[in-house]
Amino acid sequence: MKNIVLTTALMKTLLQAFDPEAGTTVTTDMEPAVSIDHTERLVTGIQSLMTVLGITELTPMAVGTLVKFYKFSKKGQTAAQVGEGEEIGLTEYQRTLVNTWELTLSKYRKRSTAELIQKIGRDKAVNKTDDLLERELQKDVKAKFYTFLGNGTGTITGTTTGLQATLAKMWGALQTYQPFVDGDFSPVYFVNPGDIADYLSTAQISLQTAFGFKYVEDFLGLGMVIVDPSVTATHPLATVKENLNGVYIPTGGDIGATFGLTSDATGLVGMKHFLVDGKASIDTLMMTGVTFYAEDLGGVFKGTIA
Repeated sequence: MKNIVLTTALMKTLLQAFDPEAGTTVTTDMEPAVSIDHTERLVTGIQSLMTVLGITELTPMAVGTLVKFYKFSKKGQTAAQVGEGEEIGLTEYQRTLVNTWELTLSKYRKRSTAELIQKIGRDKAVNKTDDLLERELQKDVKAKFYTFLGNGTGTITGTTTGLQATLAKMWGALQTYQPFVDGDFSPVYFVNPGDIADYLSTAQISLQTAFGFKYVEDFLGLGMVIVDPSVTATHPLATVKENLNGVYIPTGGDIGATFGLTSDATGLVGMKHFLVDGKASIDTLMMTGVTFYAEDLGGVFKGTIA
């Protein structure tokens, strides 16, 4: 039997014969575009939240990085003043490790079957459920943030009646907290919706939204108030924006290359859609490592509304 030698031109002709008809929409046209759209929306939301919290940029870190929190405090008493020509005493400060946590990657996946796509259409089966997956990511980022705030060690003695009086007392605590004294700081408060409901029923204020966070720019002249059900009722939290920071695991590096994730230049969120032919389904895979936290937990105060 003779060997058949295919020339490059003949191979190209044969392959073209099996190409889809011009104008046909194929998987490679749809999935990256869908992933890019969702990724851009998530990144825009994260960047909006950064603006609200006063965070200028997130620090990229590798998976498994240990993030350590330190507190600076004065050791002993301030050195006494001395006379002319006498030795000036030292005022000593110490740096103490107060908390450590490991930066982890959050992963999400969901599946849309062929039967579901046939029943309700591709847009609802894939895109609308992608929207729900986005909300899960937002919810988890928020939950981690509030977990950090809940570990704050700043205390306010006594109780106060009403939200306004409580926030005013917390404002005073922020002004007298030593690391914040004499600095140009911007207070921010976190309040349960139930605690602010009575005030909203009688006052005209505008609530804005960023990445699922609802907030008021300048509440009663005390600073920004963020309203969220994740905050424990009757126990608002307070700190300053300058005490808030964030880190992330870039999804555009080795992780993105290995799993074929779509992300923008920031790499804050990676996402992809892929066919699972054996199950006649299409999967959505989403990853992020964005974490917001308070650097000085001593500067996070918890109030109590009587």
